[in-house]
Parts: sequence; structure tokens; C-alpha cells
Amino acid sequence: MSTVLVVDDEKNYLVVLEDLLLDEGYDVLTASSVAEALQLIRNNAIDTVLSDIKMPGMSGMELLDKINEIDAELPVILMTAYAQVDQAVSAMKKGALDHIQKPFNNNDVKRAVARGVEKRSLVTGRRLLAGDGANPGEIIGASEPMRRIFDIIRRVADTTTTVLISGESGTGKELVAKAIHKASSRAAMPFVSLNCAAVSEHLLESEMFGYEKGAFTGATSMKIGKFESADLGALFLDEVGDMSLNLQSKLLRVLQEQEFQRVGGNKDIKVDVRIITATNKNLKEEVAAGRFRGDLFFRLKVVYIELPPLRERLSDIPLLTAHFLDKYSIKLNREILDVDPDVMTALSNYSWPGNVRELEHVIERTLVLCSGTKITFRDLPSELQKSKNDSPAASVYSGAKSLADTLEEIEETIIRDALKNAGNVQAQAAKSLGLSRSNLQYKMKKYRLL
Repeated sequence: MSTVLVVDDEKNYLVVLEDLLLDEGYDVLTASSVAEALQLIRNNAIDTVLSDIKMPGMSGMELLDKINEIDAELPVILMTAYAQVDQAVSAMKKGALDHIQKPFNNNDVKRAVARGVEKRSLVTGRRLLAGDGANPGEIIGASEPMRRIFDIIRRVADTTTTVLISGESGTGKELVAKAIHKASSRAAMPFVSLNCAAVSEHLLESEMFGYEKGAFTGATSMKIGKFESADLGALFLDEVGDMSLNLQSKLLRVLQEQEFQRVGGNKDIKVDVRIITATNKNLKEEVAAGRFRGDLFFRLKVVYIELPPLRERLSDIPLLTAHFLDKYSIKLNREILDVDPDVMTALSNYSWPGNVRELEHVIERTLVLCSGTKITFRDLPSELQKSKNDSPAASVYSGAKSLADTLEEIEETIIRDALKNAGNVQAQAAKSLGLSRSNLQYKMKKYRLL
């Protein structure tokens, strides 16, 4: 849910605007002064600011200047009286997204805020793609499920809250964990990863907590474990569902007390570690079967992120394909200028049991075997050549198009399909797309569908 900050020194306007935006499905924060607004911006994840210009003390123009210093990409909409139109024009030159004249029309406010929230969502996605708060160039997606995940990452990053990430193998759970860490104030500190399914129970305990010299045969010196290595940073425990009940108890104690003992030791060691875990198992079912502790499950699942399989975000395939083509063209020293549309059709209709990781391997293999500068249908593995049905994602892709053009064409196609499936009932189409009706109408105007 996106958050809108409304700033006005007149209480009546704050109440009216708060009710209006709450009805549109936004979280709403209010401030009656610029100073109060700036404090809220610094302490909360704000998606759009709607502010009056004329206020006692600092004005809305001064608020705009301050926001540009803090976050120049935070959309700001200014509300103006008729006599302040020239001032509004100056604000637009300074980067304000829009201005609304008082007394305002409710629909004008809804449209302007929807534009601001949409812009913020795209900025968030671009930052993650570019490596601002995410693993550089690795988290790729513009679909609605991925935008929701980007939003959760941004909101949870700079906290100490435990996060549980679930999803099928190959969906990118570790990338999301790294994105959370890199977007946090702990980013300069270690990010330590441990796969709980890759080592035996005895070795896993030693890996997690370390051991003292002489703790067991072969322990000729003291070893620091992952918890100590991650002190002041983050520890990512992958496949935590494979951890034994005995180790689960010890992990729960560390989460509760922020201290542990090395194997063979009796000294409590204090640590400050942010815990992020991941699993491809259904931990709720594991708890019911007695294979996973219920108290640990709820302690890990304070914030829960479920990554969608690739088959549920097919509109991201052109973006992922373009990214992997760029990556492996450089790595393999290949020049690929175009992709046959039949290739995109096949990619968009395959079931992808191995998810994004499988797509990456397919693109690498295809580049290795491709003989020219254009990838053709014949270059694909045989299992993908069986996919011949058209799909919305494939029909809008062209290797010559820019990322922005591709995204817009995908979005337009999805909106057209939603309207068609809803019998052109906008409210129903908006609900199926997870949009407010005003946001859908804005997009329909954008693509000339009204």
C-alpha cells in the first residue's frame, strides 16, 4: 500500500484530503507545518507529497527545496490559490510533479496522486535494477507482483525486523535478501550467507556458532562462526526449513537473547545481527508435521515475502531476457543485435520449472550455440521449441526497443486484456489489476483507451 503525505496548515483541508485518499486505498500521513512534514519524510517511506504552498513559517516552495535535498525523486504536488499560479509554474521548474488549484476538484487530486504514486513505483523499480538498494543488475521485474516486493524491500530494509523469504528454487531468494541488506543502514557491514541444506547437522552448528580449540577431534584451533562474522551486519540462512529441531532451538535462543556459545565453549558471546531466512518448503505444513518449531516459525515470519514463480510473472520475461543477453554477450564476447519474435513466444509460453535461474541458463546456452548476430527459434533447447502459442509478453517485444518502450507496451497490452475480460467494466478491470479506478483511468488516457 502506497503512502501519501498531506501538508496543510488548515485542519479542514487535512481531514477532507485524508478521507479522500484513504478511500482510494492509500496510507495517509498528515502534517500541519513544513517542519512536521520533514520529520515524517525522514522517518517514513513516503511515496508522494501533496502540500499547500501558502503556510505560516516555511512555505510549500521551501518544503519542495528541502525535499529536493533529501530525495529529489520523491513526487511533490503543490496546491495553489488562483493568485499563486505564477508561483506554481516556478515550482514545476524546480521539479514539482503537478499543481492543483484550490478549491480543488476531487478527481484532479486523485489523478495527480495516482501519477505521483506510479512515478514513485517506477523509481523504486529502477533503483533496484540499477543497484540503488539492491544487488546491481540482478533483481529484474516490472510486473505488479515484483513491484509489491520492491515496495516491501524498501519499507523493511532499514529495520532490524526478521524477514522470511519463501519461493520455489530459482526465484531469487538470496538476491532479495541482499537487496534488503544493501538498502539498509547496515549496508557497509558484512552480509554473510549460509545454506542450511548444504552441510550436515554437526557441521552446521559449527558453521553457525564456531567452535573452541579442542571442542572435538580435529579442532586444533578456535574458529569464528557465521554469527560472529555477521556482527553488526546481516546473516542470511538459506533453506532454514532443513535445519534440525536441535539447532532450531539454539537459533531461537540467539534470536531472543542476541547471544550464543561456541561449540565446546561456555562463554556467552553477544552479537548484533539482522537475521534474514529463506525456504522453498511450506513451513506451516512443517510445523503441523512436527518437523519445525512453531515458536521459531512465528519469530522468523515477522515480515514475510513470497516470491512468485516465473510462470506467474510472464510479463517480466522480455526484461529478464534482455538483461541476461547483455550479461552473457559481454561474458562470452558475442554481439547479438536482434531476437526472433518466435523466440519470445516460446520463452513466454514455457512453464519454467527452474524459474529465473533456468531462464538464465537457457539464455547462456543459446548464446553459446547461436551462430549469427540474431537468436532464432532453432537456437532454443528442444523443450522450449514445443511452445508455439502467442502471449501478450511476446507480442510486444522487439530486441530493438528500449526498456521504457517495452514496459509501456506490456502495460498497455495487460490493461487492454483486463478491460476485455471485464467486459469494459472499469471497476472490475481495476480490481483485477490491483489498481484504483482513478489510476486505471489515468493509464487508459495515457494509452488512449478512453
